[in-house]
Amino acid sequence: MNATQITHHDLDGYGASTLASSYVPLTNIVHVPRYADVGPVVEGELKRLGAAAETELLLLTDLGLEDATVKFIRGFAGLNRRRHPGVQHRLIVLDHHASSLDRLEAHNLAPASEVGALRTFNLDAPNIAVLIDVSRCATRMAYEHRALFATREVGPELEAELAALAEAIDAVDLWQKTAPAFLHGLVLAEVFWDNVSNLLPLGHPWHDRFVSALLQAAAGLLQRGLTPAELEREAGTMRTRVLDMLLGEDPEDDRSLTTRMRIARVLAHSRELFRPLSDGTLLSFGLDPGTFQRVSDLIMETGGAKRVANVQRTGSISFRSNDETALSGARAFRGGGHKDAAGGKLPSGSAFSLADACAQVEPLLNPPAPDPSASPFAALRNWKG
Repeated sequence: MNATQITHHDLDGYGASTLASSYVPLTNIVHVPRYADVGPVVEGELKRLGAAAETELLLLTDLGLEDATVKFIRGFAGLNRRRHPGVQHRLIVLDHHASSLDRLEAHNLAPASEVGALRTFNLDAPNIAVLIDVSRCATRMAYEHRALFATREVGPELEAELAALAEAIDAVDLWQKTAPAFLHGLVLAEVFWDNVSNLLPLGHPWHDRFVSALLQAAAGLLQRGLTPAELEREAGTMRTRVLDMLLGEDPEDDRSLTTRMRIARVLAHSRELFRPLSDGTLLSFGLDPGTFQRVSDLIMETGGAKRVANVQRTGSISFRSNDETALSGARAFRGGGHKDAAGGKLPSGSAFSLADACAQVEPLLNPPAPDPSASPFAALRNWKG
């Protein structure tokens, strides 16, 4: 059964995906940075599920239910009612925001059960479970309610690491400063933000495996008694071990290089991170400047493209080229720079995905040729006096 998780782009969101992927094989994990961006994501997911012939599992975690998400949940229930009982999809929502309760109430949805701070909603529909618990973070909810989605068991050592991970993230996410695990949560937050976007970016197939492995390794070391300072000193070695595991016996890997150098070669071969534009420019999204510099150089060096561009969430766009076209590209975005290294800014001021970046960049970088028929003089072209 295909399983998809949509979760928040923060420590708790990644903690929840780390927990979930340990107990069920996830076909796809989508990280959403802003709650306002959830609507388009779940709408697309509903359309996809409507066309899916087989049963699938959809897990939503730490998304802060807003109106669009609540409407999606209703739409999911309606979709299931139209499907044969044997192929109905499964929806599990785990959230801990008080505002989610407000939105559910505003849509006249009442909990089917209340146990302590836990509220459970089922919309009177099979295969749907919506759990809101303001006393737990999403990671801890994923751990405590894993029976809802688990299809496999884990060994006792991994079980202990996941329990420690859930406890630490819960303490820091709910800011329980007196909790014994609070300091561990702060350390995990440092490990997370130091590594989540600057090495293996969103969109790469290894992204979630890399971040989850780091979080699990850090939780395991803390569980075995390392102090925060000792873990900080161990962080580089821990990251190298995770990368060694991912690369395995890759004959092209050079372990004498730094982590970033080794990863740059991997990224340069990753077509998931780049979208070719109509003029041959390769466009990426969300690479940090240092990574983009290395990766674009490797792509051009191996003949993959003559010009490479990267868009950030903040709307900045960077160009690199080996044929002196970077500057002309940047000028299309009111920018400037050098002939082979330049940058500008998207008119909208932001982008939220590679697809969104492509939709904004393509028409400005490669505007369509003017339609002669649209000219006010078009009617006179073939007129003979």
